[in-house]
Amino acid sequence: MKRIEVKNQYKWKVEDIFSTDEQWEKEFAELEKQIDFSRFAGKLGDSDTLLKFFKADDEFGKRFDRLAVYASMKHHEDTAVTKYAAYDARIYSMYTKYATEQAFFSPEMAKQSDEYLLSLVNDKRFCDYDYVLKGIIKHKPHTVSEQEEKLVSMAGEVFHNFRETFSMIDNLEVPLPEMEFEGQNVKLLHGLYGIILRSTDRNKRKEAYDKYYGAYNSLINTITTAYVGNVKADIFYSKVYKYGSCLEKALFSEDVDRSVYDNLLKTVDKNLSVLHRYVSDRKKLLGYDKLYFYDMYTSLVEGAELKMNYDEAYDYIIKGLEPLGKEYQALLKKGYDERWIDVEETEGKRSGAYSTYAYGVHPYVLLNYQPELDNIFTVAHEMGHSLHSYFSSENQPYAKHNYRIFVAEVASTVNEVLLLKYMLKNNTDAKFKKYILNYYLDMIRATLFRQTMFAEFEYAAHDVAERGEPLTKEGLCSIYADIGKKYYGKDIEHDYNISCEWARIPHFYNAFYVYKYATGIISAINIANRILTEGDRAVKDYLKFLSGGSSTDPVSLLKLAGVDLSTDKPFDFAMKEFENTLKEFERLMGI
Repeated sequence: MKRIEVKNQYKWKVEDIFSTDEQWEKEFAELEKQIDFSRFAGKLGDSDTLLKFFKADDEFGKRFDRLAVYASMKHHEDTAVTKYAAYDARIYSMYTKYATEQAFFSPEMAKQSDEYLLSLVNDKRFCDYDYVLKGIIKHKPHTVSEQEEKLVSMAGEVFHNFRETFSMIDNLEVPLPEMEFEGQNVKLLHGLYGIILRSTDRNKRKEAYDKYYGAYNSLINTITTAYVGNVKADIFYSKVYKYGSCLEKALFSEDVDRSVYDNLLKTVDKNLSVLHRYVSDRKKLLGYDKLYFYDMYTSLVEGAELKMNYDEAYDYIIKGLEPLGKEYQALLKKGYDERWIDVEETEGKRSGAYSTYAYGVHPYVLLNYQPELDNIFTVAHEMGHSLHSYFSSENQPYAKHNYRIFVAEVASTVNEVLLLKYMLKNNTDAKFKKYILNYYLDMIRATLFRQTMFAEFEYAAHDVAERGEPLTKEGLCSIYADIGKKYYGKDIEHDYNISCEWARIPHFYNAFYVYKYATGIISAINIANRILTEGDRAVKDYLKFLSGGSSTDPVSLLKLAGVDLSTDKPFDFAMKEFENTLKEFERLMGI
């Protein structure tokens, strides 16, 4: 389908940011002229000047965000349109100029005494910046000179190209083949690939699997080069800023203690036997002598699929999220009515789904909607992101509105868990209940176990490179295969295709992001169960979390919602949820 064929009601209303490209061009030109932060250099020891700097930085950020979000949205509507690809490139160039102009800031602030900085933390004039100031004190050991900061800022535009290269490969260059499916000759687009993997036709699943991975494997040398370059960029940054490792830098920048990461890996590792049991159950129920990875997504319960068009799905989601209260439901309806969402999969459109927003403008969601159950959950998921952004921006000043990536997957997954439990409660059909239990098992498998597996791969790949050893295609595939065997066990065939799966994962270009999906679903399972058992009190606590932005560290924010990731309790609870769901599923399936 071409974008011109899509009805306006299913296109996001990007004109709420800029009504025309000409307005964008005018704002870009005006803001580019106003990148002048060097006037503050050498004067930050004066609190009045520092406050002016913060206010000026806020104003620039608000305007820049609008430019950047508009550019990326227009680019993602059709990645083949060079005009908007150029917009994206110009945005990054502007950001590089901005970052270079601000290169003096961190070194100069690091020279300020702790006494001065702490006095500002307690100064009401700086109430919007107290968390930032605490962070400056904490980051002092990892601050470089102004000249080094300028060089790093300039290098950023080069290093960004590794991620952009993979994005172009993934969205435009991978030679996705055609195949016959449901009586039609279709191109194996990313969204369609997921649908075929969930189909009951094993031959089609195998064909799609082989062809899809064949397409990526045909470019794997180029992809390897892009990924290795990205890893080396991570190492460069970690060394420049005096961190012991890339992981240490990632955790430090998120203000998350290493114990959270270790708790995740430790808890998952000791519960892998439950995942192995699920894989074994899947093999038995499907009745196969050999189980392959293209068999991991098809439902174990036939004839209970929930198919809805987009409009039906959206109404269903609003009903399913009733436990979150009328205000939340009203905002969901507002998002639908006011066209926050870009719905249809079209030629050249960015694959997948995401939520984005700029301060002072409502959030936006990109979808590639297909009438399948997992797509219904995707809508709920992305609207969770959007309403998290909405509540944070409505309740926090600009300096604190942007919540940390660490908690970015919590609200989205709370929506999914609540919707799933609504389905279980409001459907009496035994077959459908089995189907949803199966879906929940796969949700936890894919979001908790699989993302933790990804995190182990990232750690291992970076560790090899940090030791000075070369990263190669063969080495990366071997690392991935070994970790996959540990996670999925002996009841599934570990073929060459799956050993190369790392080569198609976009999130690997944002190092040490994926483990947050796992901590996100762990937090969400705990929060959703608390909301369903405690009601209004839990909802109020949860809305405080959603409204928190970056007013404090993310682990402390989660404590507002009743989740303490510095302890084993939430991790163990989530694993127990998976085990109990598996037991109930086994009971109903008679195994």
